[in-house]
Amino acid sequence: MNKLIGKKRVQLALLLGSLGLLGPFTIDMYLPSFPTIVKEFHTTASFVQISLTTCLLGLGLGQLIIGPMSDVKGRRNPLLIFLGLYLIASVTCAIAPNIYSFIGARFVQGFAAAGGLVISRAIVRDLFNGRELTKFFALMVLVGNLGPIVAPIAGGGILAFTTWTGVFLVLACVGMVLILTVSFKLEETLPKEKRVPSNLSQVVKNFGSLVKDRPFMGYAFTQGFITAGIFAYVSGIPFVYQNIYGVSPQQFSLLFGVNGIALILGSQSVGRFTDIIPERTFLKIGLLISNIAGAVLLISLLLKAPLFAVAVPIFFLVSSIGIISTTSFALAIESQGHIAGSASALLGLLPFVLGSLTAPLVGIAGEYSAIPMGIVIFSTSFLAFLSYFILVRKVSGQKQASRS
Repeated sequence: MNKLIGKKRVQLALLLGSLGLLGPFTIDMYLPSFPTIVKEFHTTASFVQISLTTCLLGLGLGQLIIGPMSDVKGRRNPLLIFLGLYLIASVTCAIAPNIYSFIGARFVQGFAAAGGLVISRAIVRDLFNGRELTKFFALMVLVGNLGPIVAPIAGGGILAFTTWTGVFLVLACVGMVLILTVSFKLEETLPKEKRVPSNLSQVVKNFGSLVKDRPFMGYAFTQGFITAGIFAYVSGIPFVYQNIYGVSPQQFSLLFGVNGIALILGSQSVGRFTDIIPERTFLKIGLLISNIAGAVLLISLLLKAPLFAVAVPIFFLVSSIGIISTTSFALAIESQGHIAGSASALLGLLPFVLGSLTAPLVGIAGEYSAIPMGIVIFSTSFLAFLSYFILVRKVSGQKQASRS
């Protein structure tokens, strides 16, 4: 399967990357409408941020359940089931009568969106291994990273013509398109003879073996902490840009979308130069960038610096995510082919669980303070650095030496 090249390779990357888009679209597309939703439901910024938190929890829990399910039942049928649930949940968000039902619908929407995230990654491991896995995952990430660019811009554009409910109706349409695409274009990649037994004890055993694998958990926590910092940024930046710096929803969408370019630059640098620079070296570079950018961002916020001094370190911070997420995923999952669904689920779970904890923290000082966001972002970058150097770098062995 590593020999899949040319047009078929690109088509597969487009399809799997599009499934991965479901996550960022679900998270990012309604961000420009945060202040509007606060007024509409007569609630507070923290409550609206809780709707993001519950969505992240749903994404994490969904991966934990759907990943092992795909190891047992295959990839295609579970994916179609949860895409259908996503469509229903998106419509429910649009017609929610109050903030509490909206928060509940967001949890279900996130839970269902997890299918696209975890199964698309498991399919990559079904088809590739070694450096080809890293290269293809980087190609898939190129498509997936269009989400942070397109989603907030699309959200801002929709708000120019309709209310925030229109955002969720558009997401429902996205779900329908994905259902049709998977139905006609995606074949099963996990044959029955390679599936794991359908029993709870085996699922628990699989997760137990992953948790005991110190390098795997090191990569998982590295990715988890750095992504948690990004979720803090995603949750806090609408209020920082619009309430503190006074930008419009459309200007916010453009500023936010520019950081999608940073994601693409980071991930594609790995895909392009991985034959020259080892993945672990790329990972160290990404961690260095994230920590420097996090420190500069925190200092800028403490000094109440101009918008430019805040936007630039955020750009570099997000670019490091493209590097770290691509390399840490490939390094972690390469040796887990027999339980790729479970491994993908655990790799996906930690970022969303940790992100669900950091997202509400950025609002504890109110809608007009950016300091909590800066502290959380810097702290998570440093914890990601520690996770790698404590759990991965100090582990010796042939597997680690061969990748360095």
